[in-house]
Amino acid sequence: MPLDLPGVKIVTSDGALGLATGLLTVVVLALLTVAMAAADRRLAEHFLGPGPEERLRRRIAELTATRSGIVRAVDDERRRIERDLHDGVQQRGVALAMLLGRARHSSDHDQIAELVEQSYTESRRLLDELRSVAWRVYPTALDELGLRAALAGAAERAGVPVTVHYGLGARLASEVETALYFVAREALTNAVKHAAARDILVVLSEDERTVSVAISDDGKGGADPSGGGLSGLARRVLALDGTFTVDSPPGGPTRIGATLPKAPPCG
Repeated sequence: MPLDLPGVKIVTSDGALGLATGLLTVVVLALLTVAMAAADRRLAEHFLGPGPEERLRRRIAELTATRSGIVRAVDDERRRIERDLHDGVQQRGVALAMLLGRARHSSDHDQIAELVEQSYTESRRLLDELRSVAWRVYPTALDELGLRAALAGAAERAGVPVTVHYGLGARLASEVETALYFVAREALTNAVKHAAARDILVVLSEDERTVSVAISDDGKGGADPSGGGLSGLARRVLALDGTFTVDSPPGGPTRIGATLPKAPPCG
């Protein structure tokens, strides 16, 4: 069917014109369907969703729960520190005092020299134990040198090969960096101590609004998310409006992850 326009002559057919009209109709109907679905969702949220007061009440309840969780996590950490001091540092101090006491009451010069040498060795072990406990409480490198350096130190102390892929740019808020560090450190400790892992990967990444850390290992798996260490980490992350995941089937591998907003919540 010819179609004459000023200076233009178009020849088409009824079939092609019908096909084009049909395609245009389908596109219009699809757009209308999407628009109607969006409108339905907005109406449902407006009439059926929680109102401002209900949302505020839920937020207050959530904050109360997460802050209570942080208190429990801090108490758990204090108990762990006490055990470290009692089982490690205190025992080393007792051994050192006994060695020095024997040297003090001995009249044998050769024995005194040997006891002094043993005391020196024990004092070095005591200092190493004190540094280890202090590092587990809070690494000074995190404040002084940043998260990258603190994680590098944790990787060196792990005792197995640890690869850290650091994909973060500028430094983050202190509480966010601290949470990321402790998630990674606890995951490293669990992987070595409980899962007998031989290789561990730590990946830090970010997008416009959030930062994430993911730790995976080749250990035997079976990590319990409700255990003291992991549940404490979950409470710490939730208190910052983050998400915490543990995927550790029996036999492994284990993957622990946390995602946090770059801007921590106020209040």
